[in-house]
Amino acid sequence: MMAEWLATVTPSRAFVRAWRRHFLVWRKTAAASLVGNLGEPLLYLAGMGYGLGRFVGEVDGLPYLMFVAAGILAASSMNSATFEVLYGSFTRMTRQNTFHAMLATPLSVADVVSGEIVWGATKSLIAGSAIYLVATLFGAFEPMAAPWALAVAFLSGLCFASLGMVMTAISPSYEFFLYYTTLVTVPMFLFCGVFYPVDSLPPLMQMVAQILPLSHVVELIRPLTTGAPLHNAPLHVSILLLYGSIAYVASVLLIKRRIIV
Repeated sequence: MMAEWLATVTPSRAFVRAWRRHFLVWRKTAAASLVGNLGEPLLYLAGMGYGLGRFVGEVDGLPYLMFVAAGILAASSMNSATFEVLYGSFTRMTRQNTFHAMLATPLSVADVVSGEIVWGATKSLIAGSAIYLVATLFGAFEPMAAPWALAVAFLSGLCFASLGMVMTAISPSYEFFLYYTTLVTVPMFLFCGVFYPVDSLPPLMQMVAQILPLSHVVELIRPLTTGAPLHNAPLHVSILLLYGSIAYVASVLLIKRRIIV
């Protein structure tokens, strides 16, 4: 029984085919996609980093531009992966019947879901790389820290894409995603340390923020990009892996129940 269950949720190497299909489609519209993924984060970087930064000064010993740029990179990894698997994956599953077409090949549900999640993480990596380059030109990031910071952005993308796939699996329509964005991603964007330290919140809200995955992404990326000391890295990575693993298994089971009659 356990072996059969593991076979259901374990992807084969064939999931790369699903990822490659997304990449080929994205390549045709890469310019428009990058504008969409980068426009809002870069506006936040310029408006908050330079505009508000003139009045804030330093936060936690860092110029506010450096502080907020790291938070924006972390938030962008969440948003890029989330919106890709919510709207993109939902369209492929319910409108274009792409999932059904892929399942007519030797691909399993786990392969299809894995391809979607890894593609969502890839979108986080692409957007994060561009933001990192711009922030480095602004003097906000350490250039040599890019590999580690972008690795965290990719891990973050895996985590949030997995969480988003659960919502995609149970959503009856596009409007349903407003519950997830309003009640989950927007609160994380506001309260998980993107714009100010979590320890400035009331104690109860601090406890809630520390449970949420974006706080751990910020705690990893900010030290890596600014040269500040990195604390409890194994704990932060483990929490992201735990969130992602549980959500991945749930999304495979839920999507299999939804599309296989």
